[in-house]
Amino acid sequence: MINRVLIRLKVIQIVYAYYKNSGKSLKAAEDEVFFSLSKAYDLYNHMLLVMPAITHYAADRISFLKSKAHISGAEAPDTKFVENRFIAQLERDEQLVKFAEKSKLNWVDSSDFLRRLLDEIESSDIYKEYMSSGESSFEEDKELWRKIYKTFIFENEELDSILEEQSLYWNDDKSIVDTFVVKTIKRIEENEDGACQLLPEYKDVADMDFARKLFKNAITNAEEYRAMMGESSKNWDMSRLAFMDVVIMQVALAEVMSFDDIPVSVTLNEYVEIAKYYSTAKSGSFVNGLLDSITKRLRENGKINK
Repeated sequence: MINRVLIRLKVIQIVYAYYKNSGKSLKAAEDEVFFSLSKAYDLYNHMLLVMPAITHYAADRISFLKSKAHISGAEAPDTKFVENRFIAQLERDEQLVKFAEKSKLNWVDSSDFLRRLLDEIESSDIYKEYMSSGESSFEEDKELWRKIYKTFIFENEELDSILEEQSLYWNDDKSIVDTFVVKTIKRIEENEDGACQLLPEYKDVADMDFARKLFKNAITNAEEYRAMMGESSKNWDMSRLAFMDVVIMQVALAEVMSFDDIPVSVTLNEYVEIAKYYSTAKSGSFVNGLLDSITKRLRENGKINK
């Protein structure tokens, strides 16, 4: 699940913190990179579990309504939503079961949020169409939750606030993690053993090596990279640049200089997007212009040939 987009972002955050919080060793800071990435994977598991949590809340509500219906003689409520086969399979997945058992995180303390979220879901056309359809299939059950997740859990400010209280490491992770949760929903197929083929923490060892090398080179070669910035920004006072811009370009140059297999255009695009989102309003165009100038000079001097 942890991809290079997330790795770049985490490396930038830890490099920034390394300079702002003096006293931490390079090794301790490197460990912080990997701890931060592991917390992102925790969030992935935690967000998968929000779907069963909503379903459990709905089941409790239906139990109450059933009791009222029994007393009054009214029609019993429809249980299609809470008998969703996709959710049942998700709950049986061994990885999620283990995570739920050993993690201190849960959705029990967020019952008010779950109630409000369930109210929104039950009022939606997505829910009404599902409940009124004559179908009953795993694919329909799965598609319901793909729609619910994208409609009600993406960009949910109340949920963002809850997650920030649960972990400081999650402030910038949810939007990326959400895309992986939806990808996971789409890839799960019905099977008897309940395995859901969840995404692994790392695709392969190469991504872990990428994170380690990128962070280490960004710090150890900082003087060289900042000198490159200074040479290409003679009309700018480096001391007046936004420090986040400096860090972003420092990590970008570490990637350009350290990974021959990654095209320069890919690297520049990634870090320009980070600058647009995480730094000042003008950072995107500034970082783009300066990095473009530096990489052109590096090619002319034969220091890179990609």
